[in-house]
Parts: sequence; structure tokens; C-alpha cells
Amino acid sequence: MHDTVGRPMEILLVEDSVVFARLAIAALNKGKVQHRLTWLTDGAEAWQFLRNNGAYINAPRPDLLLLDLKLPGLEGTELLANIRSDECLKELPVIVMTGEGDAVVCKDLAVDAFLTKPLEIDGFLRIVQQMSECWQADMLVPTHQATV
Repeated sequence: MHDTVGRPMEILLVEDSVVFARLAIAALNKGKVQHRLTWLTDGAEAWQFLRNNGAYINAPRPDLLLLDLKLPGLEGTELLANIRSDECLKELPVIVMTGEGDAVVCKDLAVDAFLTKPLEIDGFLRIVQQMSECWQADMLVPTHQATV
């Protein structure tokens, strides 16, 4: 039998609104999901982060992306299209957080969940918790081998 340890879930939040970013961060801190969060406000910067380019050469690979669709630099839809066409990133779970009118756009983007703004905190936490449980089921790291 192995002892196991987990690491915090790496979450990348890409949101240009300080108000909505603070709400998402507060909700995550209120929830029971062990996580580390990186917050970026620009789609092009997020793409650099995901590809480990430039200043982000040592950036951690996110386990979950919380994505606004209306972003400066590179729209969220373009960022998501780039992610889904990239062999290394295409399986990255994505929760889109945006206005009600964008629900139709999200149907074609292969997102894992869609939340409308303003965020309903309990619903947001429920979805992140579900993602976390799936992630944790796959993320058991042996700390040592048992001797036979």
C-alpha cells in the first residue's frame, strides 16, 4: 500500500474585471478546494503563460482554466480555440465565466462548464468542487514504496 499526498490544484483565472476576479477568488477561498491561483487579465498574456513562453517559461501547467470571453489582447474565444487545437493543452478543463448573451458561442467551444455573470457563488463552488474531485482522483502521488 502507498501513502499518498496531493498537491494543490493549479488554477489559472483569466479575467480582466477586478470585481469579478475578486468574487471568483473569494469564492475559491471560501470553498474546500486546495488550490494555487494565477490571475491574468489579458488573453495574449494567458496564451504566453499556457505555452511557457517569455516571462512564463517556468509557469506551472494549470489543472483548471477559469476564463472570461471578453478580454483584451486576445479574446477568450480565440484563446480557447488555440487551447483546443494544441496537442499539449486540448484536454485542459475550462470553465467559461461571461455574460448571458455568450451562452450560444460556448456550445461550439468544448467547455466543461459555463457560468453567467454575476457569478452565483454556490453554483460556482459546486462546479469547481466537481472538477477538483475528478482531478484529485487522478492525482495520487506515492510518497514511498512499501517493502515486500
